[in-house]
Amino acid sequence: MATRIYVGNLPYTIGNEQLAQIFSAYGDVSEATVVMDRDSGQSKGFGFVQMDDDAAARNAIATLNGTTLDNRTIRVSEAQPRPERTGGSRSGGRGGDRSSYGGGSNDYDGRQDRYGRSRSRDW
Repeated sequence: MATRIYVGNLPYTIGNEQLAQIFSAYGDVSEATVVMDRDSGQSKGFGFVQMDDDAAARNAIATLNGTTLDNRTIRVSEAQPRPERTGGSRSGGRGGDRSSYGGGSNDYDGRQDRYGRSRSRDW
């Protein structure tokens, strides 16, 4: 089974080819990817390498972790599975609770209801 390796604190100038070249000294690299920011197109400073030989991957991790690359100390470890995302709502983390939108709540704080009437009570 292939081993996926996390490489953190990469110099922002390193690309996929350079990352693959660094790890190819320890064995065959089947994939090397530097994660890029989708808006700016710049490196996020970390990436992933996949090696088919588990022993070679463990050797690369042990040897490269804590080494310096372009004046940056890189962190190399076995990649952890990505946590599963829950939900699917795009409510910005509100969990779909409608009370956070003001509808149906009894917090009369001076806001207006949907008909433009004041929601405050004078009693």
